[in-house]
Amino acid sequence: MELRIRGEQAVLAGPGGEHAREVDPRRLAIGADLAQALHEWARVASAIAKSGPETEIAGTVVSQRGRQLATRLAAVMGTQVRYVDPVTGAGIVVDPPQRPARVRAVREPTPWATGLTVSVFAAVLVIVAMLALAGTLARETSGWLALVASVVVTGGVAPSLWLGRRVLILRWAVYGAAAGLVLAWVGVLATVF
Repeated sequence: MELRIRGEQAVLAGPGGEHAREVDPRRLAIGADLAQALHEWARVASAIAKSGPETEIAGTVVSQRGRQLATRLAAVMGTQVRYVDPVTGAGIVVDPPQRPARVRAVREPTPWATGLTVSVFAAVLVIVAMLALAGTLARETSGWLALVASVVVTGGVAPSLWLGRRVLILRWAVYGAAAGLVLAWVGVLATVF
């Protein structure tokens, strides 16, 4: 693939030299931001080429930006990109970056003692809170209100527990809170009925 400028537009050409089919970058799956950057670069490069030799610094910047865009294009497309510098006329070939080898994660031992301690504390906290809520509401108002409040608390906590079940440190507290909710429901039902 070759990155070219035609007029004030960037085009990508396949193999075949000067007679290769040219495609607008916006028609390819390279992302709108990269296609827009290519066209902006082409407009600036065309303006620099028309202005003459007194814009040497600007020409250097345009050349550098073209190489950067060719590198991004090679990475996105996963293929070599030939880039012809519009200022100097020199051509370079940009290879796609090598994909890094997958690094195996180091498995650490599971902290069972600490984790289970946290789980027990979370379970006790949830049991005490649920039973205090249900007991107070059952004594002061009605058993049905205690039951409804327990359902609301369980429904409010359940999504958070579901989301936290895979978070490495937090999962111990989540497991304990979930077990506490189940055990607390035995006490809530006994308190209400």
